[in-house]
Amino acid sequence: MTSRETLPTTAPTTTASHTRTPAVSPVTPPRGGTWQVTAEPFTTPDATLLRRAYYAEVAGRYWRRSVTEAEIDQGLLDFPDDDLAAPTGRFVVGRLDGRPLACGGIRLLDPVTAELTRVYVDPRARGTGGGAALLRVLEDAGRALGAERVRLDTRSDLVEARALYARHGYAEIPAYSTGPYAEHWFEKRLA
Repeated sequence: MTSRETLPTTAPTTTASHTRTPAVSPVTPPRGGTWQVTAEPFTTPDATLLRRAYYAEVAGRYWRRSVTEAEIDQGLLDFPDDDLAAPTGRFVVGRLDGRPLACGGIRLLDPVTAELTRVYVDPRARGTGGGAALLRVLEDAGRALGAERVRLDTRSDLVEARALYARHGYAEIPAYSTGPYAEHWFEKRLA
């Protein structure tokens, strides 16, 4: 989640230029099975289901309750993913043994800085290498977009995400963005 993706402080009351992105990144996770991460439009059925799951989790954890379908719909309208397509970014879907269980996006903030967003692994697939597979492909996509570094911001309660980034060479940095939901900022050099 990035500072440009803000959640409401209270829950709603309602009941280009073509650049190369690696096509597939196979990963054999420790518990067996194979991850494949592919670039995919964020509007495909699998990508849409994963973006909805991402929003449901981050909003639900923030609000400390289940999120309604209407709240998810509104969140996706409020925070569109239009910049996760060429020429400004990419969106990827990760599949474990063919099942779509992870996603992530990367977008350019400026010509040499990319930002990770929508990084999500289904809780049932965490610990199987999906996060690492996503980061590898998203970092390659950032390089293909011309980025020399990748940044992200996240919240304190998203401890699994913070641990993933730290394990993969992301260092905490001073704030590069503002927003009520940005509590930790990370960066990794790509060049």
